[in-house]
Amino acid sequence: MVVCSVCGRESDEGARFCSTCGSLLIEARASRKTVTVLFADVVRSTALGEDVDAELVRQVLSRWYVEMRGVIERHGGSAEKFAGDEVMAVFGVPALHEDDALRAVRAAFEMRARLRALNEESA
Repeated sequence: MVVCSVCGRESDEGARFCSTCGSLLIEARASRKTVTVLFADVVRSTALGEDVDAELVRQVLSRWYVEMRGVIERHGGSAEKFAGDEVMAVFGVPALHEDDALRAVRAAFEMRARLRALNEESA
């Protein structure tokens, strides 16, 4: 039996379309990939939030998100999650590269340099 990804109903093996909703049945193909995950956060940002106006902190973090997404994407990664001052990026999804781990390390170095530059601009 094949389970429809749209309605969740079972259809006969070998069927091309769901017998309930008519959706095209796509055979699930399991695959395994090695991916690299990069996690970064801004050191002492909690203390900054206690000392500075909340709106200013929001503006700074919004700029941080934009800057870091650009860095990650330039190195072939995908920014998967932003939470507070944290960013999680994945390298190897959807396209796998032999050097994804190296791309992640290079992105991390550029992120660090970019953060320093942002700090100098705001000082």
